[in-house]
Amino acid sequence: MLKPTPPASRSGDQETNKTSVRTLFEAEEAGLLRYAFALIGRRAVAEEIVQEVFLQLHQRWDEIDSPKPWLFRSVRNRVYNHVRNHRREQLGREDETGEPAGRADELPEAVIDRLETTAKLREMIDELNDVDRQLVTLKYFEGMKYRDISERTGLSIGHVGYRLHHLLKELARRLRSAGIDEN
Repeated sequence: MLKPTPPASRSGDQETNKTSVRTLFEAEEAGLLRYAFALIGRRAVAEEIVQEVFLQLHQRWDEIDSPKPWLFRSVRNRVYNHVRNHRREQLGREDETGEPAGRADELPEAVIDRLETTAKLREMIDELNDVDRQLVTLKYFEGMKYRDISERTGLSIGHVGYRLHHLLKELARRLRSAGIDEN
């Protein structure tokens, strides 16, 4: 029979605390970076936010009962603060499609909702099989025409259109079931 995992020590000498924070950092850093990047869309900013959150965790280690949920909540809040504080910078940028990244009258909550929807959609696209993910990437991220996608993938033009149509319907259905409605 397996021995139960001992609870994490929250008190004791400073070395125990450093080891626990270090272990948590090693286990959660990659996931937090992906989460922050999905929300903010800028790797350097995501790395900075995650680093700041871990520094804050280290400083407040004895006060925090559930560090993993606290980390994700803190990253989300820092992203929210960054979007709010750099609103003009965000509004002046263009996104991947060449469209403005946001509207001047858009509330910070709406920006966060849009970023979270984008993150969820990216996650769903990552879950697609290789061929379907390639089709979506080529059409909607690289802006290729069906003919060019057909040449690259070896699928007929009609089959490319058929699969993309059904992929979009499935992604929309999954977004709705995740509580994300069309706006």
